[in-house]
Amino acid sequence: MRSFSTKFVAAVAAGVMAFSLAACSGDTSSSSASSGENSATEQQGQWPRTIKHELGETTLDHQPKKIANTALSATGTLLAMDAPLAATAATNPSDVTDDKGFFSQWAKVADEKGVEVLYPGLEFDLESLIAQDPDLVIVSTSGADSVSDQYQQISEKFPTIAIDYSKQSWQDLAKELGYALGLEENAEKAIKEFDEYVAEQKKKIHPAEGGASIVSYNGPGEEQGIAKLTGPHSQLLSDLGFDVKEAPEGMDTSKQARKDFSFISYENLTKGIQGDTVFLFSADEKKVEEFMKDPLLANLPAVKEHRVYPLGLTSFRLDPYSARDFVDAVVSATSAS
Repeated sequence: MRSFSTKFVAAVAAGVMAFSLAACSGDTSSSSASSGENSATEQQGQWPRTIKHELGETTLDHQPKKIANTALSATGTLLAMDAPLAATAATNPSDVTDDKGFFSQWAKVADEKGVEVLYPGLEFDLESLIAQDPDLVIVSTSGADSVSDQYQQISEKFPTIAIDYSKQSWQDLAKELGYALGLEENAEKAIKEFDEYVAEQKKKIHPAEGGASIVSYNGPGEEQGIAKLTGPHSQLLSDLGFDVKEAPEGMDTSKQARKDFSFISYENLTKGIQGDTVFLFSADEKKVEEFMKDPLLANLPAVKEHRVYPLGLTSFRLDPYSARDFVDAVVSATSAS
């Protein structure tokens, strides 16, 4: 596995995921989401209901009242839907989490709602799950927080559904979970409120000419990421009025096709960055300074014109909270330019 991908997986566990962008790539459908979209109106509030999910089918006799979530990356979406979340897995504390290992973009909300740590360090603990005694467990089939290998063990004790957040946006995940939890209206409300926020903030933005690129900058000797038009980060930046530029076709060295980011060599970074404005993924001002001082990049229009901006450390994965942080970062950057 190449260096960037290795960093990606390690970062998910630590909370700083240069890969986690993959989380919301362009494939926005799943069996559960389709089921929810087709029958939400006629079945909302009706129980029991059978949930088709990534690892099979689960019949819920009643609407869940106490959820234990092993899929840390889905926590923000669950919170935005006001789901009855009792506990969620936590990662190792880092600069993108609180001291418990909850991601900083939603940690305060989780505390206000009384959400407990299911287990720390993304180390699955069945005894902790049993202690919670939930009426629904959510697991992921992708990411460092996946415990899909324990699905059989978990589902023998508790009703369990499996999601794959890596192939859909948080909005589509919300629809999928909305149907499973009987919270279709909550999911739609969260999506509507976010869309309204984006539309309002867009009025404050005046993109510079020359387009913009989203770059995961990893320094000399490492692979670099450039957002594709089909990825969630590019789509959100486009919604804010930017002409997003992806890397030229044929430069992507990924072994497997992806819809979110192209991965290119450090030596090709200047050719891969097509936008005259650069937004740095999962980055703060320190990362911007490193980018600006890199001799290889000195002749980029974005460097010459000082149009290199951080998207914030929470931009590693777009949930309802980090996506707002993303929008705020873009507004702040364009206001200062």
